[in-house]
Amino acid sequence: KTSSVSFIEKNDKGSWGQWSDFVKAELLITIDAKKDRIVVNSPEIQVFTIKSYGDKIESETTKTVPFDCVDNNGSKCKILVITRKDEKNRMQFYINYSELKFVYNIYN
Repeated sequence: KTSSVSFIEKNDKGSWGQWSDFVKAELLITIDAKKDRIVVNSPEIQVFTIKSYGDKIESETTKTVPFDCVDNNGSKCKILVITRKDEKNRMQFYINYSELKFVYNIYN
């Protein structure tokens, strides 16, 4: 389940702007490895087909699980599930496109 969402986009010069303020977003995100699918149950349901599973990356402060995906419009993106070990295992779900990124704060 998510509690809030923020986004960032590239400006006209190709640089990343500033992250937006988090806004309330209570959604359910499902990762289904058997169907190679991630579903974000937002008002407009987002379905991502998992094309490849990346290796888990772990440091002292974070644990990251990456997925290379294609959304329901055929656009490629990278999805990251990040656990912030130094923040009481707070979890975040990133959807990264080349020009736009979303981050959802998630909890169990």
